[in-house]
Amino acid sequence: MSAGQPILQFGTSRFLQAHVDLFVSEAAERGEALGGITVVQTTGNPASTRRLQALASAEGFEVRVRGLVAGQPVELRKTCRSIREAFHAGTDWRAVRDRACGPVRVIVSNTGDSGWALAPEDGAGLLSAAAAAPASFPAKLLVLLHDRWQAQPDAELTLLPCELVSRNGERLREIVLTLAREWQCAPAFTNWLQARPVWANSLVDRIVSQPLEPAGAVAEPYALWAVEAQPRLQLPCRHAAIVLTNDLTRHERLKLFLLNLGHTLLADLWMHGGLPADMTVLQAMQAPALREPLEQAWLQEVVPVFDALGQGDDARRYLVDLRDRLLNPFLDHRLADIAQNHAQKKARRLQPVVDLAQVHVPGLPQPRLAAALAAH
Repeated sequence: MSAGQPILQFGTSRFLQAHVDLFVSEAAERGEALGGITVVQTTGNPASTRRLQALASAEGFEVRVRGLVAGQPVELRKTCRSIREAFHAGTDWRAVRDRACGPVRVIVSNTGDSGWALAPEDGAGLLSAAAAAPASFPAKLLVLLHDRWQAQPDAELTLLPCELVSRNGERLREIVLTLAREWQCAPAFTNWLQARPVWANSLVDRIVSQPLEPAGAVAEPYALWAVEAQPRLQLPCRHAAIVLTNDLTRHERLKLFLLNLGHTLLADLWMHGGLPADMTVLQAMQAPALREPLEQAWLQEVVPVFDALGQGDDARRYLVDLRDRLLNPFLDHRLADIAQNHAQKKARRLQPVVDLAQVHVPGLPQPRLAAALAAH
């Protein structure tokens, strides 16, 4: 087994398999990747453990890309071979720490909705060389970065969180810095932590509908990894789906106010329409009672806000691709799943559009958004 890879990845989700892992694999075939990936599983889930054992297989794993492109069906089978090592944090923590001290140049994470929550049992004693792995991901990351600081403080390192959090690199840095101060780490280390590693803000976008067993995934053709440019930033690879940008907010708005807002509006209409419990996004897009209000909201209540922000053409182009994505006949995306945490999603996805309209398009009628926000 290799002594280490330049990319260290926290998470084994089907999303990462069909996004970051596949991008690196495809780029490596062209000689445009930093190298291979070491994957770290952080949960004790038995299914994740079986997946971990299969991920680093020399044969690779399959990613099926299925969907519509320009209205035409596409189905591709790709083999992903970017993962070279796979560890479990609970049993292989020493090996993970060794990798962080060595060849790692990029750390990627996608730890789920509660992945950044801290654990009260994590404390400064975990910095000891003999200590077990911390419980929380931020504490794990703090230990690894402390090791890196001691081993090679001048080596370049980029952190690329893929969690769906606005300004995710900055947010993660603040969480880890706060934890370092609570652990009373040396000021020289906290100064290094703040200034030396590159904490990248990024946005990921791809619908990955189902896993394959024991490893692999089914995903839509559309894929985006928008990364905010900054000095010393290292990307894991060059890929058509990776966009380096000076204006990450533009990409965030498109996804949040068109895709995510669209999903939540469909879920809201479904919840109040007495419709089948297992209804999918595709079925909703084929039902005029749901499709027509969604289209009217997009075109009459949301796109004018994008026009006022100078992003109207971007929004209209995004909607062309988005309709293909929501009409994907191969994806089984249930509205019941989208409707989870519905009130919080409405607050994040609908309310900001209403707030922006009040500032930039005063008097713009937004009856469908207002009705959804008012519904309980």
